Amino acid sequence: MVEIHFSIDINAPKEKVYNAMLKEYPYRAWTQVFGPGSHYVGDWGEGSKILFLAPDENGKMSGMIARIKENRPYEYVSIEYLGIVEDGKEDTTSDEAQKVAEGLESYTYKDKDGKTELLVDIDVQEEEEYVEMFQELWPQALERLKRIVEKRY
Repeated sequence: MVEIHFSIDINAPKEKVYNAMLKEYPYRAWTQVFGPGSHYVGDWGEGSKILFLAPDENGKMSGMIARIKENRPYEYVSIEYLGIVEDGKEDTTSDEAQKVAEGLESYTYKDKDGKTELLVDIDVQEEEEYVEMFQELWPQALERLKRIVEKRY
């Protein structure tokens, strides 16, 4: 795995950023960058299983299986990946699933004089295509989140 980092300053308190990032409707809006129909099934409670899904080209749900490793509201969220969802089926044992297992993704919310610095740290498969994809898409997603938060609040 390769760890990549992103950050953005958002003109809103960290509570607003945290809520917009994790609540169902705003989540669906800012994650569309990763794929139309992106959403989650589950909840953000510490220890909870959560599925990150989007319809594939055949309309079947595909994505990632994860567990919320840590959630300190308005401060820090850590997600541990366990496997994949392919054609609507959960897989934690195949070679493809094992490539993502134990990968981490974390969000850190830092107060900067009433504004929020959002830090995103992600473990990505070492294949260049994945690294390039996330380096392209995450900044777009964070800009979209910023627009949502600053417009709404």
